[in-house]
Amino acid sequence: MRIGIDGRAAKWYRGTGIGTYTYQLINCLNKIDNINNYLLFMPENCKTELSFKDNFHLNNISEGTSTNFWDEVNIPNILKDLNIELYHVPQNGVGLPTNKECRFVITLHDVIPYKMPETVSDRYLKIFHEHIPKIVEMCDGIITVSDYSKRDIMEAFNFPENKIFVTHLAGEDIYKPLNKSLSKEISKKYYSLDSDFILYVGGFSPRKNIIGLIESFSQLLSVYKKDIRLVIAGQKGKSYDCYKKRTEELNISDKVIFPGFISVDHLPYIYNAAKLFVYPSFYEGFGLPPIEAMSCGIPVIASNATSVPEVVGDGGLLIDPNDVDNLCYSMFRVLLDDELRQKLISSGIAKSSELSWQKTAQQTLNAYRKIAIKK
Repeated sequence: MRIGIDGRAAKWYRGTGIGTYTYQLINCLNKIDNINNYLLFMPENCKTELSFKDNFHLNNISEGTSTNFWDEVNIPNILKDLNIELYHVPQNGVGLPTNKECRFVITLHDVIPYKMPETVSDRYLKIFHEHIPKIVEMCDGIITVSDYSKRDIMEAFNFPENKIFVTHLAGEDIYKPLNKSLSKEISKKYYSLDSDFILYVGGFSPRKNIIGLIESFSQLLSVYKKDIRLVIAGQKGKSYDCYKKRTEELNISDKVIFPGFISVDHLPYIYNAAKLFVYPSFYEGFGLPPIEAMSCGIPVIASNATSVPEVVGDGGLLIDPNDVDNLCYSMFRVLLDDELRQKLISSGIAKSSELSWQKTAQQTLNAYRKIAIKK
């Protein structure tokens, strides 16, 4: 089978969930598949450390000029005369061609623009509403990242259950227990983190419940007497001002640090230097950061909502994201109770080890085969 994959997100969106997913999918398909032929649509002059086998070929495309990822990938790649039998668009289908010359499959990570429209950017919301229903109609199959998202997709689009394939994601190999002294040294050198800290990594969308985290941390400071900071890492975005303002209203702005986006070169060290990782999101299609934190041997507190329990399982302490008091109490417990900390560390490593990108790639390959033969 000749398979085409839109690989632009692997270059333009690296460090995000969709960018990581696209990169690792291509990386692991390259490792496990010697039979099918692949044509990868990648930006020209794209440097990659991947060494592709003979059945993988690059189709270089022009680098765009837009600074908005969704505008960039919304321009479809040209498939004409390439003899592709199945074409896969990993970034929620955005950029799928309008002319159907082969079987189409997309990875639709979630339907958050339908469920919580106020939490996504205006540009993405517009693209999602204008294009995704038409894109879904053209699909011969949909890949998604959790059973929860599968149910959402079936409900939102009335898409046949037997044409939706779940492939769970995983932490990258770089996320693992590292030397604590080195991790703290890097955290201090590059991000001025010279005390114990609780860590959040992810987007700044309101659905991530960062306000609830800040308010819980404010309560924690009144009962936890040791010096500690809250580090909220991620691309700041338009919601940053309201988060910063809330820290000022609570008089804890000196205790809450916003280091911005942390590169994948440094992120494993930041995880390893943290005392605790907290992810109180209201809504996730999957949620990679808790898996990354668990892989690093850091105790995790996470939301009990949407797909998060499916992903974290007993590898973390699950809390109601709407209950600020309970989140405060849970952080307090994990910080003080060494037995609970060790239990969460052990169960987190065990749970995260059940997931791997090679499994994701194998499940994706199985989906390709089924989609290729479905009538």
